[in-house]
Amino acid sequence: MNNLVGDISSAARALPSLDGEKIYIQKGKGAHVWDTNGKRYIDTALGFGTLIIGHAHEELTEAVIPALQASPTPAWPHLLEQQAAAALCAHTRNLSKAIFCTTGSEAVHLACRAAKAYTGKSTIAKIAAGYDGWFDDVTFGNAATQEALFTDQRPNKDAITLLRYNDFDDVEKLFSENSDIAAILVEPLLANAACIQPLPGYLEHLKQVAHKHGALVIADEVATGFRLHAGLSSHAQEFYPDIAAIGKSMGGGIAVSAVVSTPEIMEGFETGKVVRAGTFSGNPVACAAVIATMAILDKSDYPALLERGERLKKSIVQSFADNGLAVSTAGYGNLFGIWPAPLTSSTYSEAAKIFNAEFSMALHVELRRAGVLITPSSLGRLYLSFAHDDAVIADMEQAFALAAKAIAKTL
Repeated sequence: MNNLVGDISSAARALPSLDGEKIYIQKGKGAHVWDTNGKRYIDTALGFGTLIIGHAHEELTEAVIPALQASPTPAWPHLLEQQAAAALCAHTRNLSKAIFCTTGSEAVHLACRAAKAYTGKSTIAKIAAGYDGWFDDVTFGNAATQEALFTDQRPNKDAITLLRYNDFDDVEKLFSENSDIAAILVEPLLANAACIQPLPGYLEHLKQVAHKHGALVIADEVATGFRLHAGLSSHAQEFYPDIAAIGKSMGGGIAVSAVVSTPEIMEGFETGKVVRAGTFSGNPVACAAVIATMAILDKSDYPALLERGERLKKSIVQSFADNGLAVSTAGYGNLFGIWPAPLTSSTYSEAAKIFNAEFSMALHVELRRAGVLITPSSLGRLYLSFAHDDAVIADMEQAFALAAKAIAKTL
């Protein structure tokens, strides 16, 4: 009897059997993972984006072991928590106050609570097709749901209402329909919708209209934080949210997340007016990981990593073109989706017509045969880490060339 439901605890880990065999990962190092049969793969899931410094980074390991040995969860105040907050907020500009959580979903939930408490309003406007965690309220309107495709009547559920991404007019319309909006919740890149990118000026437009109506803007930076530079991707895109939820890359692979905002917005938590809790929130192991990861990222070469990613993206497009197939890419150099079409789209309604589950599964299978692991979802994306050096990128280019050739033969 297998006591683990569906063989996995997170549905995102599900992978198909290949040649009658299931895959189980035994270890990872740098840009690679090894399965229980000893086969090595280049990893592009990277802990769903957490491992921007690569698997099992030595400096991170050396930092967390002493914290683990000293006591992983003392329950009482400890100095590492203050030190981690200082290290994190040194990278978040005017968002100078932090609260630590354990998961991205928790951070988004707490960010929404902060906005509601500060504004005195109760509704969160979420971007349709955005993914902001797996808690009940913010799963409403996720990609692949009918609600995400709305065109006329705006979908609402409990204290969540939806907003169309990259639709400038819909922002004004939202506030004309509802005066109880506490905040707009937006990803600076729709990472879980194959990386739909914001149009120029759209994110700033969200903020201007929200502020005009007494609402805030929450940037969900769980996937995007520390991807474009050692800080919020929002800031690298000249967008300055009121609150940000961060996770994944900030801990180098250790479970940690955070909410950062201004002292004024966070005041309710300090006075006890707003509830916050969590047995593992701000534990010493997580805090040691944050401190170590910030130091590693500060000396990492972001321009070089992003350039390698852009080179890979162009190579992927060319490999398919060489085999008579048109694909395109969307996203950052180290976080991008592959679309089975010659062009990407700035709207989810158009993107949904392009996504092709059969293509995505075929690409996963052929790349897996060639030694590269990608998610099999048409809404998926590839992550690159600083461990994905020139040699790894060259191996990936070769694998994609083989995959494109194999896929072309089946179509």
